[in-house]
Amino acid sequence: MVESSNASYSRSVRDSGTAPITSSLNGGRVADIVGRLPPTSFFLTSAVFHYLGPSLAVLLFVHVGVLGVAWLRIASAAVVFAVWRRPWRIFNSATRSQRMVFLGLGATLAVMNSLFYLAVDRLPLSTVGAIEFLGTVILAAVGARTRRNFVALLVAVGGVAILTSVRLSGQPLGFVFAFANCVGFMLYVILGHRIANTPADGADQVGSPMSGIDQLGLSMLVAAVVATPIGLGPAVAAFAHPLWLGWGAGVGLCSSVIPYVTDQLAMARLPRATFALMLALLPAAATAIGLIVLGQTPTLKDLAGIALVIAGIALHHDTSNRRPVVSENGLRAPA
Repeated sequence: MVESSNASYSRSVRDSGTAPITSSLNGGRVADIVGRLPPTSFFLTSAVFHYLGPSLAVLLFVHVGVLGVAWLRIASAAVVFAVWRRPWRIFNSATRSQRMVFLGLGATLAVMNSLFYLAVDRLPLSTVGAIEFLGTVILAAVGARTRRNFVALLVAVGGVAILTSVRLSGQPLGFVFAFANCVGFMLYVILGHRIANTPADGADQVGSPMSGIDQLGLSMLVAAVVATPIGLGPAVAAFAHPLWLGWGAGVGLCSSVIPYVTDQLAMARLPRATFALMLALLPAAATAIGLIVLGQTPTLKDLAGIALVIAGIALHHDTSNRRPVVSENGLRAPA
């Protein structure tokens, strides 16, 4: 996936205060309009598109192979970032360690997205989404070893146990892919946190949200290269059907461009604790979109398991009290 989430959770690990968003965008009417929008509007947009894209992908599975759809998503997102941000410009100024992060994040995005689609091809979107966010609770518990986070982990694990007990006998391979995607999502959070805290030019001062988008865009180009050997073949069928090809491009826009950009804009202004709490809405969003778009009606056990995962995400707590310092030019400096 996330895929969720996007450098979303990574920003939530760092940011505990608010900062002006217009400083990170080019001046003009668009920047003024965006700056006037409430930050929650960015998150809600991300929450919708985070699972709307995968639901559209599931419908495309009928015409194009699963790995082919994953490749279309990654490749189309890479094209959008390439045209919009030209992220290769930051490669020369990046340090060697940053370049390794770009490669690692790109490989993670390619593998994670492929595993996510292999999972949702076999399991309800809501189930895969709930398992995916188990990783965020695990990382929170490891990063802050408190009683509250331990309880949060137990609650989330209990919810996942209920979900897996419902369908494990029928779709064991689907759960293998879902839990593997969860591991990939954890790697994504770790590497995403790294780029969220490192400016593109390697300077000491923390950059604007657009700096994170540029680094993410460069990683997406790497992901397209990594995914090509296994995804291009299954995707060839789409090239003979413009509708399917456009559909795949739409999946990439909905899954890997709009959520990532709106996550960056939200995290420029939302306190860390608020954003972390709002992450609990994503499994619920997956359930709602799965029901509306795919007709996947959850059982009472499904709802109970998803509710426990949401409770676990809401319970987890980051003990860091670091707040970003905003300089005169609007960029953040470490506190």
